Amino acid sequence: MVSAWATQNQLVLGQQRVDDKSNEITAIPKLLMRLDIAGAVVTLDAMGCQTAIARQIVDQKADYLLSLKGNQGTLHRDVKRFFESANTCPPVGHTSYDGGHGRIETRIVRATSDIQWLKEDHPHWPKLTSIIAVTATRECKDKTTEETRYFISSMDASNPERLGQIVRAHWGIENNLHWVLDYAFREDDQRIRSGNSDANMAVVRHIAINLVKNEKTVKIGVKNKRLNAGWDEDYLLKIVTGKPGATKPKT
Repeated sequence: MVSAWATQNQLVLGQQRVDDKSNEITAIPKLLMRLDIAGAVVTLDAMGCQTAIARQIVDQKADYLLSLKGNQGTLHRDVKRFFESANTCPPVGHTSYDGGHGRIETRIVRATSDIQWLKEDHPHWPKLTSIIAVTATRECKDKTTEETRYFISSMDASNPERLGQIVRAHWGIENNLHWVLDYAFREDDQRIRSGNSDANMAVVRHIAINLVKNEKTVKIGVKNKRLNAGWDEDYLLKIVTGKPGATKPKT
């Protein structure tokens, strides 16, 4: 399944089943066609970093920010060399810090729209406007790790802080959707395989996660909200209907 996740609203907007003997590259365009993405920023991991997908996003009047890895061959190599060279690497555009659970993370964003040289070498990328490098340094106890990720975008580089926020929001799908489906719904333990049942149950889980996340009257996690809904029919109806006045769940 390929899912469309609205970061700001914390909602699953849609899903597309990957065809048998295929991969996400064929499913992403089908999913995008079912969505009104005009004015939005669409982020995809390296699997979705394809010229045809970028063109579709632009044609649907949205912007893209795509993770760039070795699957794009010389494009990745050229962008990586640019940021690694002392002569061409742009200055730090924005730095942010995050901490918790004994970990400190520093994120440095560098971005530039001065990429005419890149567009000449890679003319097939529609509306290619900027390239971005995000370096994350993590300090945990006595161990320090560093990783740099590269991105291409149809957005300009005038607001590197915004670009850094979009990059971080993209990876938030792992915690806010995939991890919740695994931990709270135990999706990875499901053994439903017959016919379309697995796709149908994925739809049900996505609807359920949207409803549960939309219920904000109690400050507990998704798993405990599901548990309370099983104990308390009033709270279950409150989640399903969204109507106030139902009995407060037991905590």
